Amino acid sequence: MKPVTLIACLLAPLLSTAVIAQPPDGATLRLTLDEAIRRGLETSRRIAEAIARGEAALAVVGERHAATLPQIAAQAGYTRTNHVDAFGILSPTNQFRVIYPDVPDNYRTRLDLQWPIYTGGRLDALERAARIDATASADDIAAARGDLTLEITRAYWALVTATEALRVVQESVARVGAHLRDVRNQLAAGLVPPSDVFTVEAQESRQRMLAVQAQARRDVAEAELGRLAGVAAGTAVAAAAALVAPPAPTASLEALVDVARQQRPERAALVKRASAAGERGRAAAAAARPTVGVGGGLDYANPNPRIFPREQAWRTSWDASVNVSWPLFDGGRARSEVAEAAALARATEARLADFDDVLAVEIRQRLREIDASRAAIDAASDAVRSAAEARRVLGERFAAGVATSTDVLDAQVALLQAELDRTQEIANAQLADARLARALGR
Repeated sequence: MKPVTLIACLLAPLLSTAVIAQPPDGATLRLTLDEAIRRGLETSRRIAEAIARGEAALAVVGERHAATLPQIAAQAGYTRTNHVDAFGILSPTNQFRVIYPDVPDNYRTRLDLQWPIYTGGRLDALERAARIDATASADDIAAARGDLTLEITRAYWALVTATEALRVVQESVARVGAHLRDVRNQLAAGLVPPSDVFTVEAQESRQRMLAVQAQARRDVAEAELGRLAGVAAGTAVAAAAALVAPPAPTASLEALVDVARQQRPERAALVKRASAAGERGRAAAAAARPTVGVGGGLDYANPNPRIFPREQAWRTSWDASVNVSWPLFDGGRARSEVAEAAALARATEARLADFDDVLAVEIRQRLREIDASRAAIDAASDAVRSAAEARRVLGERFAAGVATSTDVLDAQVALLQAELDRTQEIANAQLADARLARALGR
């Protein structure tokens, strides 16, 4: 299968128009991470742009290939000339034979053929470069899909943590409000001084402020995820996420770097474009070689200038030719084109080498992020267990009358905060895993 045909087959599923179902008005759209990624990839204008650029690269392949084929053109023209005196000769029989008549109306039609049969390899090299660029465009599409997948994953877990933070703050507001009512009742009974009421009121006001900020952050995260997932503006979005830590990678750093070098679409595109730059260099060098082309055509004109004597009548004629062109001096144009192509090839190779250096560092960073996130999850889980036990003990002490309601409230808030910390660390681990997958080109 030709490379262009293969790329067209790969792009075919991406070119189809996807129909994304939207929830009824007022309903909340609950999305898993996989669903959000699927919707985002199907509706992304960024992906559509990459696909269009891939189609343009495929069109360039056809353009380069067409330059190597015969070119046939139909031509027609009309020319009006001034009147001239007819020219002729007197035959031995005393008859006047007109050789050049006065024909002011000239009509010409031609079927013309031009075919470059040898160009020193220039056209073939340009076609090979275009084919390589077309395959690199498929890698660009894959890279765009990977970037969008990571961006959706980041927005998804941002919504999860923002929603959890809002829940914690709202729970704190409710508990502080209940505590405030208790303190006011105690003040009315003369059990506490007014300063205790003012202290709890200040805490309640601060919790309400934090709730407003948490709601704003949650709304921003919801809007961002909805935009990336192709959800209609104004649609409520909720993340249906399972709060579990991703599995730890088992492969070694060296093995993961090798996998990334084989799978990263950006690297594959750079390798192909370096090869394409080499082909353009060969095409530039071929500009200094001779070119051979054949031409021909069929003329049907009135009068036909190829037929003597000239007469006002539709006549046919044909011609065939072989043309050789050798640029002996072009002012250094070919040499400059070769130098330009060589410089671009070196630039691409340098960029590829830099990519390999950065890739190894990136894989190491992602592995370190995963290790740190998993350790933080363990610590946060221990904190949740400790906070839950502290709340239980304080609840029993409050029931026995040896602890205050403020102590119970603080224990409850501490437990909620520990649960939020664990949720955030799980989200960080999921995001670190997604970044590693993106670095590996998966």
